[in-house]
Amino acid sequence: MGPMGKQSPLSLPVPTGRSCLLLLFCLRLGTSCPQSCQCPDHAGAVAVHCSARDLQEIPQDIPANTVLLKLDANRIARVPNGAFQHLSQLRELDLSRNAIETVGPAAFAGLAAGLRLLDLSHNRIRQIPKDALGQLSAKVRLAHNPLHCECALQEALWELKLDPDSVDEIACHSSEQEEYVGKPLIQALDAGVSFCSVQHKTTDVAMLVTMFGWFTMVIAYVVYYVRQNQEDARRHLEYLKSLPSTPAAKDPLSPAP
Repeated sequence: MGPMGKQSPLSLPVPTGRSCLLLLFCLRLGTSCPQSCQCPDHAGAVAVHCSARDLQEIPQDIPANTVLLKLDANRIARVPNGAFQHLSQLRELDLSRNAIETVGPAAFAGLAAGLRLLDLSHNRIRQIPKDALGQLSAKVRLAHNPLHCECALQEALWELKLDPDSVDEIACHSSEQEEYVGKPLIQALDAGVSFCSVQHKTTDVAMLVTMFGWFTMVIAYVVYYVRQNQEDARRHLEYLKSLPSTPAAKDPLSPAP
């Protein structure tokens, strides 16, 4: 034992095996690189390059301090909810040139504050959940997707900050208004086209048809009820007519013949 107030090296706490494993796990969680990817570190900013790695899903072991994530040119088919929720420092996310068909409504949860660019171009996206991208302040690229131009897509695009360099390449692959198929979507919207008005008209027509159906059923029931009552009344009258007539009772005060 050394002088008072000082501890000898032998008296310092020695990490146990469990604490060492926990420390290694925490370090690995923050600095590990997904298998087959490259993770160059520039001044503490981690960039994860997983381009053209034949990935079918988004890796789960992406470092938490990643700033740039490139997942382009793979075979990813879906973006599940919470796929990037632990990447609070992410600034650019490249998911272009995949086979993405579905995007979960909470796919980009946790990225709203810092994300600056989201590239979803050259995929197979037909519909975009309004909640998936509506909270993002990042520039979004959606060019070269087989988008179905409808009211839901129009409402989703109103809340997005589309990348101006690629916005003209967003086209309607299919549409409720066939005259806009194959044409740039932004041109149709700038011209004042509303895909929601078509849906509203369709809804109004459906409501009118339903109301007309109910009205027809009510009229038919009333007619049937009236005719049934008339038939019952006629039968009752015929029954009364068929009854034998009874002779009139004699007056006891009348004189006998």
